[in-house]
Amino acid sequence: MVVVERRSGALVPASLSALLALIVQFLLGMATNLFVKIPTNHPGANPPEYFSGVVRSVTWAVLQGPLLLQLHAAFGLVLVAGSVYLLVQGIATGHRGLITATVFGLVGTLGAGFNGGSFLNYHEDFSSMLMATGFAVATIAYVFTLYLSLVRR
Repeated sequence: MVVVERRSGALVPASLSALLALIVQFLLGMATNLFVKIPTNHPGANPPEYFSGVVRSVTWAVLQGPLLLQLHAAFGLVLVAGSVYLLVQGIATGHRGLITATVFGLVGTLGAGFNGGSFLNYHEDFSSMLMATGFAVATIAYVFTLYLSLVRR
């Protein structure tokens, strides 16, 4: 019988929500990739310094970019907030496996996000590959989070 412990109970719906959100984000990213031509001269493009360029590029993408890019970039920021929430919930359990899984979820989400910013900055296809890798890491991490939240320890 599967038992959900009280202290990890919040992780079950949060993990399921994160997995669903990651799939939605993946689909938004694919639609953006297929149907949006991102200009090479937007604010933040080709910066001399990465981080300031990412801030300007993502701000432009969320506020002024094409609709699919706006949705993809804004939803990415929501995913980061959700990943931080999951990490806090994982730490609250005191369970090393859940903490590790939620750390990997946050790292995967941040990795995908920063490479999205890198793609906006420099238009390198490899950044898309790294975004997909971050998505995969986060997805696997949240599957493990869900599993560990559901099994008796």
